[in-house]
Amino acid sequence: MPVYNPQAMLTITHLITGLETGGAEGMLSRLVTGTDRDRFRSVVVSMTEPGTVGQAIAAAGIPLRSLGMGRGTPDPRGLLRLRRVLREFQPGVLQTWLYHADLLGLAAWRLGWVPRLVWNVRSTETVGSRTVRRLLTRWSALPDAVVVNSHRGQRFHQALGYHPRRWAYVPNGFDTAALLPDPEAGRRQRAVLGIAEDALVILMPARYHPMKDHATFLAAAAQFASMRPEIRFILVGDGVAPENRPLAEAIAAYRLGDRVLLLGERRDLGALYTAADIVTLSSAYGEGFPNVLAEAMCCAIPCVATEIGDAAEIIGETGIVVPPRDPAALAVGWERLAALTPQARRTLGVEARARIVENYDLPAIITRYEALYQSLG
Repeated sequence: MPVYNPQAMLTITHLITGLETGGAEGMLSRLVTGTDRDRFRSVVVSMTEPGTVGQAIAAAGIPLRSLGMGRGTPDPRGLLRLRRVLREFQPGVLQTWLYHADLLGLAAWRLGWVPRLVWNVRSTETVGSRTVRRLLTRWSALPDAVVVNSHRGQRFHQALGYHPRRWAYVPNGFDTAALLPDPEAGRRQRAVLGIAEDALVILMPARYHPMKDHATFLAAAAQFASMRPEIRFILVGDGVAPENRPLAEAIAAYRLGDRVLLLGERRDLGALYTAADIVTLSSAYGEGFPNVLAEAMCCAIPCVATEIGDAAEIIGETGIVVPPRDPAALAVGWERLAALTPQARRTLGVEARARIVENYDLPAIITRYEALYQSLG
């Protein structure tokens, strides 16, 4: 087994199920690119092929490896490939992200290939294999620590039976120096999208997935549009595109065709936030720490979200939280913000940004991860 020396430069190998666009993937990228490279060496290993986030990690000079495993397909060769990576870098800590990586990392630790193991739990409801969930619950006392990014996620996993030696709450962090209010960028983005400056714009950044509950969003949108002729909705995220036939048909059924823009997956979310008056999230389940809420708040845009994961804790008094799966409540939340004067919404947005700077600024969150790793000696 490799010798763990907390006084030397510490190598952290991060093992994650995949590196396509997502909340956990984004936080991992921000963490490894922001960690103090004089004290820590970060290595990232994707169980599947590197995705778009993997490209950004590699471009930042972080060693990146892939185990070449298929999604949902058990492959013992992945464990052997992981062994080669661990031999190559000799990490002091193996940090795993998401359930399947937690399980594979546990196997590597039990085989003596790494001295310290930390799991990272990112959701409030498990949606994968029940077998994997049962195994992780049973063996949850074995890792040195289990990181959670939301209080709701910790409570959920405790109810499942997780009983780690140590819980470590480390919320997501955000580069508040890069995500900034920019009204001029918002006006330019509206012009590009063909949206009038005086329109009321609600943006929902969410991939097309049942947990994001676009059905509730559209039902609420239909109610709200009947009261607000100036309203425009922007939907952005993987699968949220005109080619998505069920989504397009639902929009047509609600007669929202001229009110809704479907932009698909975008890399310029920061600019899109600035084009919105309100950012919303209609998730029905599964969220731990919804990144998009904090990102929008960094840009001084107030939010309306369903009470899933730690949404209420993130938003605080700077926005509105409503029950999930309740279109009428969601529409009422939008109306409460829409009824404010533009100046009052701007003031709320300024308070929202201050809340993120105070509680979730990226350097402070990275410091908490670094302190956790150093404490494992």
